[in-house]
Amino acid sequence: MAAAGGGAGPGRRWVLCLWLCAALLPRAARGLTEGLYCGRRVCYEVLGVSRQASKAEIARAYRQLARKYHPDRYRGEPGGGGGGGPQAAHEKFLLIATAYETLKDEETRKDYDYMLDHPEEYYRHYYHYYSRRLAPKVDVRIVILVTVCAISVFQFFSWWSSYNEAINYLATVPKYRIQATEIARQQGLLNKTKEKGKNRRSKEEIREEEEEIIKDIIKNKIDIKGGYQKPKIYDILLFQILLAPFYLCKYIVWYCWWIYCFTIKGQEYGVEEKLYIIRRYMKMSQSQFDSLEDHQKETFLERQLWIRENYEVYKREQEEELKKKMAMDPRWKRYRRWMKNEGPGRLTFIDD
Repeated sequence: MAAAGGGAGPGRRWVLCLWLCAALLPRAARGLTEGLYCGRRVCYEVLGVSRQASKAEIARAYRQLARKYHPDRYRGEPGGGGGGGPQAAHEKFLLIATAYETLKDEETRKDYDYMLDHPEEYYRHYYHYYSRRLAPKVDVRIVILVTVCAISVFQFFSWWSSYNEAINYLATVPKYRIQATEIARQQGLLNKTKEKGKNRRSKEEIREEEEEIIKDIIKNKIDIKGGYQKPKIYDILLFQILLAPFYLCKYIVWYCWWIYCFTIKGQEYGVEEKLYIIRRYMKMSQSQFDSLEDHQKETFLERQLWIRENYEVYKREQEEELKKKMAMDPRWKRYRRWMKNEGPGRLTFIDD
């Protein structure tokens, strides 16, 4: 029995060794997953180079194999061997191109070498492979920058178009046109347009030049506010983004100053501060508030609308005034009559 047990010991050791070899050998094969890089083939073997090959050696091997297996230049294996025909050459060429694309980039080659050395980390290999393959070819930062620049250019020219429309409209308003014409005569600008002799021009040319002079005077003398004001370069989106940190710091400093002066020290509000509080109560933007007439702002200050109770009284007065105007408006009366008699939610049947 002892002899039999001692003889079985070496046999079991051989079986264990064979089992370990069988378990370890397929691991490298399992690391070569179909659909990743060169599939079941090793990219280095496809190009016929070693893992220590330089980029120049890889490029040289690729050019030689590409010339040999390119579908337009492939003439079959010498001696009519089992080359597989043009279709096999095409597949071989695609495999060679895939191997070269994998090994020519340092980062991709590093990921591929890591896959060969660590075949068990399947999910990591899939993640790195598809993250690089599906990554955008163009830097996202460049795309964002180009988009912001395009929006800014469109924004600026759109503002200029609105501003020119406002100037063209004001040039047709008699009040502003007469004033601009009078200023042009005082400055002697209109007299220059009526030249004689060789420099004499047609009436149409003189009229166009006078129109331009009137528009220029309106641009210089009238301060247009609100949505039709003269565009400024730092108001476009690009400059707003670039200046956002500055505006943020400026707001923080201003807010701390406001708390210190009016909350802690209890100072009285100045004119600008009072108008700011009124604008906040009215929920108006700075451009909307700037478009108001000066006498309206003076009325706000006279009525002390920066005090919440006074503003609530003013707000109710405005609502009542609006209701009275709408009640006296003939169009509003017709609308109410129509809503009462034939408006939505009412069906009228005509008797025969």
